[in-house]
Amino acid sequence: MAPRLSVVVPIYNVEPYLKECLDSIAAQTFTDFECVMVDDGSPDGSAAIATAYAAEDPRFRLVRQENRGLGAARNTGWRHADPGAQYLAFVDSDDTLPPSAYQLMIETLDRTGSDFAAGNALRFRDASGYYPSHAHRKPFGETRLRTHVTEIPSLVTDRTAWNKVYRRSFFDGAGILYPEGILYEDAPVSVPHHYLAKSVDVLSEPIYHWRVREGSDASITQQKTDPRGVIDRVRSMELVREWLLARPEPEFRDYLSSYDANSLAEEIPMFFWSVPDGARPFREAYQQHVSRLLHAIGPEQIGRLGAQLRVKYRLTLANRMLEFVLLQRLHRLARRRPRLRRATA
Repeated sequence: MAPRLSVVVPIYNVEPYLKECLDSIAAQTFTDFECVMVDDGSPDGSAAIATAYAAEDPRFRLVRQENRGLGAARNTGWRHADPGAQYLAFVDSDDTLPPSAYQLMIETLDRTGSDFAAGNALRFRDASGYYPSHAHRKPFGETRLRTHVTEIPSLVTDRTAWNKVYRRSFFDGAGILYPEGILYEDAPVSVPHHYLAKSVDVLSEPIYHWRVREGSDASITQQKTDPRGVIDRVRSMELVREWLLARPEPEFRDYLSSYDANSLAEEIPMFFWSVPDGARPFREAYQQHVSRLLHAIGPEQIGRLGAQLRVKYRLTLANRMLEFVLLQRLHRLARRRPRLRRATA
């Protein structure tokens, strides 16, 4: 008999963290699952750890492939998951889950019939413990069942793959797999799913623990001035836009407009804080790739923004990066001053 839930865990170079991750899956109070571990050509001892779990617990099994990246490993796990499973989830192999995560989400989906459930997350550091994830704070501020991104617009920022349980029939029917060969591969799947879903269950309860990797072991998405980060994140946004543009339904024109507005107001500005600290290759990558995205979005959307954002985007488009850096440093200093005053009061 097929398990009710398939959990896909891509594995690459996570030997210090993998046992903790797999232990948290094995300890779930919802026990009717399979865990498909995908060794993405990991050069360390991760595959040996996964092999031991597969030998000890029949719910765990290992699939091996040459290194192709996170998106490809997730897709491989999906292809090897039992097609009879009712639900599907993804876990990154350096993270963990609280024990009741899957029980909460599956019991909710059983009750509501929604296409997927998405939950809140906590960040954690080995030295200092758990704290709320800023990225998940706004969309997951309260529990809302049978809802939709059109009712909670901030769900457009719910881009991560791993804080969800999908109804397998919905995931398969959507026909959207993870893009391969780029970082930030979550959004081109997660954002379209929010628009396609008839209803979604949004849970304020933290159902995922998202690790902050520190020091020399920091993940590449934590390396804020790596040019690849800005290049791939822009490409991720472009893939979402391309998908929205390709949909024939008239309501998707409105969805594209709301997605672009969020990109301009919230997502692209995440790069601003790194530009003053970045070396020339990062600044050049920012200017080239963000400008391409801004041209695609168009001047009408940019014209609706506040003055500060409009100026920064115009400086970006004009390749006046020295002026952009100076302006951003002034804004960064202005933001720090109130904190300094509070700290010394």
